[in-house]
Amino acid sequence: MITQSQYWVHDLSPFLVRFPDNPLGIDGIRYYGLAYLLGFLGAWYLLRLYDAKGRFALDADARASLMTAVIVGVLAGGRLGYMLLYDLPAFLQNPLLFFRVDQGGMASHGGFVGVVLALVWFARKQQCSFWRLGDVVATVGPLGIMLGRIANFINGELWGRVTGVSWAVIFPNSPSGYSEILQTYGPEPRHPSQLYAAFLEGGLLLAYLQWRFWRTRPPVGQIGGECLLGYGCVRIFGEFFREPDASLLFGLTRGQFYSVFFILAGITIICIARRRVAQRS
Repeated sequence: MITQSQYWVHDLSPFLVRFPDNPLGIDGIRYYGLAYLLGFLGAWYLLRLYDAKGRFALDADARASLMTAVIVGVLAGGRLGYMLLYDLPAFLQNPLLFFRVDQGGMASHGGFVGVVLALVWFARKQQCSFWRLGDVVATVGPLGIMLGRIANFINGELWGRVTGVSWAVIFPNSPSGYSEILQTYGPEPRHPSQLYAAFLEGGLLLAYLQWRFWRTRPPVGQIGGECLLGYGCVRIFGEFFREPDASLLFGLTRGQFYSVFFILAGITIICIARRRVAQRS
């Protein structure tokens, strides 16, 4: 008989540092917020490296302006995307929930849309190619996704489906009930799907896009299209291990359903990029 002691029980604190009895009401420094900070710093460093190596000219002032726009796009798009895609009834009842970031709730799909709008604004302001800019930003984005998914695991949220694999994790905050695997009552062992996503949506996609950026010369716009296509594919695959966090749509989880549009957009952009090259030749 399998016992609970055979699985690791998640006991990680969401705080890097706690501030007890803080008069400002700040509990401490959370890993989730730190993940966003490190993601933005990593993106800034890579953009600086691209400029230094002559791969994409972007001076310090322009880089600061771009990062500010991207940060706003990620945070506003991610939050609004979550409210519209995953919690629409509550949002329609009280639109001010958009500002209740302390209650959690960010959607990567919404963050992508927010970044695209930020790039449109920046490209017009700087009079540069939106497609080239999209290629460059696409190569740094997965870093933030990877760090965010790791933070999800530390927080013990967005856990996976029930499983009996040896590396399963028991998340105390997951639903309790009678476990067929453990033959007892309580939280069941689940896939650490947050770590799967960190590898697939973050590490794997980051490595591929960095290789494409440094070692190949694809048509302008194609890297951005491949980013959307790749993210959509790995997200759909990863969702098979993740507990759905909302009702299904057409038999698919919300993450899978929305990712289909990313795949279609990615394919469309790749076709447009290749057609533009063919028309010039």
